[in-house]
Amino acid sequence: MVQRVRSWWRRGRWVALGLVLLLVLPPVGAYAALRISYAGDPAAGTTSRGKDAVWLGHAWVDGRKKDADLAAFAARIKGTGIRDLYVHAGPLEHDGTLPADRYPRAKWLIDAVHRTMPGIRVQAWLGDVLATEGPDGLRLENAGSRAAVVASARQILDAGFDGVHFDLEPLHSDDAHYLSLLDDLGALTRPRRAQLSVAAHQIDPLPAAHTVVGALSGSEKWWSQEFFGQVARRVDQIAVMSYDTWMPLESMYGGYVAQQTALALEVTPEDTDLLMGLPFFHEDDLGHHESAETVSAAVRGTRLGLDRTDRDRKSFGVALYVDFAAEEADWAAYRSDWH
Repeated sequence: MVQRVRSWWRRGRWVALGLVLLLVLPPVGAYAALRISYAGDPAAGTTSRGKDAVWLGHAWVDGRKKDADLAAFAARIKGTGIRDLYVHAGPLEHDGTLPADRYPRAKWLIDAVHRTMPGIRVQAWLGDVLATEGPDGLRLENAGSRAAVVASARQILDAGFDGVHFDLEPLHSDDAHYLSLLDDLGALTRPRRAQLSVAAHQIDPLPAAHTVVGALSGSEKWWSQEFFGQVARRVDQIAVMSYDTWMPLESMYGGYVAQQTALALEVTPEDTDLLMGLPFFHEDDLGHHESAETVSAAVRGTRLGLDRTDRDRKSFGVALYVDFAAEEADWAAYRSDWH
């Protein structure tokens, strides 16, 4: 995602992973399956539940954003379902610590949001590269590093944030150390009635796809559905990064999001908010085709998956990635298609 965290995914193994995908999902069959998944019209009522979120860049806490910017942002989200702001306050150091000078204007932002946008929560978005596919990064297997991450979360809550949102990548499926970290973080946040949320990898589109991809490329794009559920049971919110999917066509992307929504709904507890990510950014590379990964396709796929799997679920929404890369058309599609 942003800063050091997102960069690892852009540098790495797109070609190898793409070849693997072609091996496990032959193109013609993949297109047919995803196109079928994208067919039909989502039922009425599969729209905003007022539990959406948006990822916000570091400029909101480092002094670049001012009162006028906040007023314009408040006007932009008025009448939408946005309830949570994931504000980039990191990144963490590789030892899990968080220098306090990374978010000097946090108090201004938190106080201003609470004053001018009642009901909106401000969560600190923290992340780092994990040393799972390279020599450098945060090592979750190190108990001292995990303890430092918990201390950083405590530091953030003491600063006044309403919660903490973690994005640690590349995070391999079935990582017991990550689950242990979430248990420790939950022990911190629950007594304070603070939110604990995470950004999540996509779920295996085929059984054990993450294992096959990992063996052939050294990089795991997906989590198993079981691991996704284990994570979801430990947090208050889980936001699926349902973009960077390799899909070359809008119908394939929308069908893929519909499938991801259904897979996530099947294992996410009713008391955990499940959010599906919307691509509010514009890039063209092997992993992301902006002509295919549109906000409209993501919303339609999300609604289809919700309709087919758990139409009446209330603890559900979308998460917009990311404010500083968004265009007017993205905001317009979010409003018209999701509300």
